[in-house]
Amino acid sequence: MPQSVDRTKSLEQLEGQRWPDPPAETTSLVRTVHEWRRRPVGTLEPHELARMIGQDVGLPWLLPLAVEILREKAPAQAAGGFYDDDLLYAVVTRSPGVWAADPELARELKAAVSMLTNLSRYVRPEVDAFLAALPDGV
Repeated sequence: MPQSVDRTKSLEQLEGQRWPDPPAETTSLVRTVHEWRRRPVGTLEPHELARMIGQDVGLPWLLPLAVEILREKAPAQAAGGFYDDDLLYAVVTRSPGVWAADPELARELKAAVSMLTNLSRYVRPEVDAFLAALPDGV
């Protein structure tokens, strides 16, 4: 996975692939994902990243951005601030193969989640499963 992402480019530009317009009868999530793929990745909000990552869209470019956000917000959460579980949940529930393919990014995420305290009961099992599934040495 690329560690440096050109935030001014869309996923379509980064991947070099334009998805066709979704069928008219598709869900609003599918229409929205298609729309977000056309926006510069640097303009995507955390909740938008969470939805895209949760759909396994653009992982090579979006996961580094998401891990960066999680890493930046972890110290404030550990100090008693509010922490939004949606992005964390989306990231830690990606398949173990994703993390095995990019051990450096996995290490960064591991460091970020190790700072988190008082995680909700909804995301704690997924964080624990992510940590347990990491290859040795990560």
